[in-house]
Amino acid sequence: MTTAPALDLHIVQKIRKVAVGLSLLVLIGLALVSQSFGGSDGRWHEAVEATGLAAILVAIVGRAWCSLYVGGRKKAEIVARGPYSITRNPLYLFSFVAAFGMGAQSGTLTIALLFVIAAILVFSLTVQREERFLRAQFGAVYAAYVARIPRFWPRFSLWQDEAELTIRPSFFAVTIRDGLTFFLAIPLFELIDAGQQGGTFSVLAHLI
Repeated sequence: MTTAPALDLHIVQKIRKVAVGLSLLVLIGLALVSQSFGGSDGRWHEAVEATGLAAILVAIVGRAWCSLYVGGRKKAEIVARGPYSITRNPLYLFSFVAAFGMGAQSGTLTIALLFVIAAILVFSLTVQREERFLRAQFGAVYAAYVARIPRFWPRFSLWQDEAELTIRPSFFAVTIRDGLTFFLAIPLFELIDAGQQGGTFSVLAHLI
């Protein structure tokens, strides 16, 4: 039988998917009518895109690294080693990096930062519900973990590692697969650039 906290978390995850979809539509709509101040072929545009690509690569590697430790066990036990010893939500933290990288494919820091803000707002709701679930599931053990480890921003002095890891290949593969979808931002924004250059989309604003 599904418990109330688990049911609540399942509903929140559905809401999160809808919120992510709506946020993407709004931000892509902004990208359609805006352009970096140096133009789509300018040095600034290219530099921001390159920085974004590096961020996407970091995010994919980082999320894969986290998956080696959590292995789908986050709701079954408190994982408090590796990246989970310095931040409670390293997967989300790397997702914020990915959000920046995807938005940066627009060639503007403005849209890149808006992607990050949208990701933080959407995932914060999920994190709060996950914490409610984990508190109900693990009680004092999770409360002690929360008191020791920051929610997002890592505290590197707390680092603790495992002597050995039990890797779940299927979870690792799914994490890599999900991470590769971040690269879809590249052809999407290239199409927008082409549409603007061809006059299909009117540029109403130039952004940093």
